Amino acid sequence: MSPRLPLSDIVQNLPTSVPFVGPETLERRHGRPLQVRIGANESVFGVSPVAAAAMSDTINKLWMYNDPEAYELKKALAAHHGIAAQRLHVGAGIDEILGDVVRIFANPGDRVVTSLGSYPTFNYHVHGYGAALVEVAYVDDHTHLAGLAQAAHDADARMVYLANPDNPMGTWHNGADVAGLLAELPEDCMLILDEAYADFAPSAAIAPMEIADPRLIRTRTFSKAHGMAGARIGYAMAHEQVVAALNKVCNQFGVNRLAQVGALASLGDTGFIANVVQQVEGGRREYALLAKDLGLGHIDSATNFLNFDLGSGERARTALAGLLARDVFIRMPGKPPGDRCIRVTVGTPSQRATFADAFRATLATLPT
Repeated sequence: MSPRLPLSDIVQNLPTSVPFVGPETLERRHGRPLQVRIGANESVFGVSPVAAAAMSDTINKLWMYNDPEAYELKKALAAHHGIAAQRLHVGAGIDEILGDVVRIFANPGDRVVTSLGSYPTFNYHVHGYGAALVEVAYVDDHTHLAGLAQAAHDADARMVYLANPDNPMGTWHNGADVAGLLAELPEDCMLILDEAYADFAPSAAIAPMEIADPRLIRTRTFSKAHGMAGARIGYAMAHEQVVAALNKVCNQFGVNRLAQVGALASLGDTGFIANVVQQVEGGRREYALLAKDLGLGHIDSATNFLNFDLGSGERARTALAGLLARDVFIRMPGKPPGDRCIRVTVGTPSQRATFADAFRATLATLPT
């Protein structure tokens, strides 16, 4: 018998789970490759050619450690957003940053407020550091801003997490209303504003909010419109005191040299990003027309995915399984009422055609 590991009390009580089962895991389980991979909200349109060239030129420099301060990238991001570089923190994707944010603000037993069914990686970190989640139901498939504020007061919460635009629903709130949420929170409660899909959102959704307020942390990523999900790089905009705290706990060499160089180059290739956004908008329209043709509803989205409404969780789960059996990888919201839907990333035209054929065939097998 193996000796018992001296795990911490928190870890001993955690379930053996991960926020997402990767498509590679599904391929290994099924013993064959997927035909279409449109479930993880990756950008199938790839990385900027300018960024690809910059990363290729950097390969012969990988014998050196990366710049732990990401100085050049932060300098460019500061100019891009019109803020001081001291108010920027670069990390290995928003996922890593969220973990560090929970680590520096939530003590074991503290309460943290989020939407019921929202981005599960944040919940994963909250549980991992021993804090407790308070979940607020969606209203009309939108995050409930007033409900989040009320729950923060009722629970004496340390943090509120809000994704705008939202994942997994794709809906969004006006930026002025999000700014109003911050004003309604308790004075000692942080607002974590996840803006991973900001590049796809209408301008009205992105508030010109002052990050001079130390209670606000805004996160962005290069994983979506920039097509760099596999490079793992994102950043946070926050008060310099928050950035200083993150610097105390972050992995100093966590953002590799290729990711930093690629992100810097991609940030400057605005034409490429605009083209990706345009293609995504066209793909969302095509999905909406497909839903109508199939007699299904859909949820209007400000992201690079769209939810098809199957009417019930049972039908959605059956459709998910049927598509996977046809080697098409998608996902679905995990909690009701969103779990009546399947969530489909905008693919290339050929991927969308393959999905449409597989979806039609799958729907034909579902009970009415």
